[in-house]
Amino acid sequence: MLATCAACLGLLVAGCGGSQRDAREAKGTYRVEVVRARFPRRQAIARDTQLELVVRNAGARTIPNLAVTVDSFDYTSDYPRLAVNKRPVWIVNDGPGALAKPAVESEEVDREGGASTAFVNTWALGPLAAGAKSRFLWKVTPVKAGSHVVHYAVAAGLDGRSLAALRGGGRAIGALVAQIAPVPPRTHVNPQTGQIAPGPNPASAAAVGAVP
Repeated sequence: MLATCAACLGLLVAGCGGSQRDAREAKGTYRVEVVRARFPRRQAIARDTQLELVVRNAGARTIPNLAVTVDSFDYTSDYPRLAVNKRPVWIVNDGPGALAKPAVESEEVDREGGASTAFVNTWALGPLAAGAKSRFLWKVTPVKAGSHVVHYAVAAGLDGRSLAALRGGGRAIGALVAQIAPVPPRTHVNPQTGQIAPGPNPASAAAVGAVP
């Protein structure tokens, strides 16, 4: 999953998932526009967050199967004697697409959405009509501190024959930077509202300050 964005379009790592590849996929290039790419720049360990991509079909033809590959939720560890050298940067709690009932679990995603595919790092939302938009949403939890870059690549199919390109002809790829703090920010429960609020509990701080 640490391949570059350029490799994402052609090298999809096989794994668990739902939707399968289509051997009848049409060959061609489809124009797309990444309308929205949001991922909080500042994050903290154990604080849930979301990665959101909204893609629009900017061409005149229906896209056969709009797909997005994300190659940076994991990293490869060189620590000796690991049974598996893949370690998460983010745990994917929910993948894109409507959740199956009952929910389906995999090695990579706690609850796979309906957009899961036969590739652990690729999600597909199916055909997309000209001018229409599709929203990919990942609910994730950061678990490794540091500065990380998430690379994504948009495709028009899963077999590599239906390609997605921007209006200028460039590949529909991008990157988002996130800085994950090693500890979560302090919070407290507001006794008046019952809601979680940022910072330490004012009442506790006042009590500590009152001790002689």
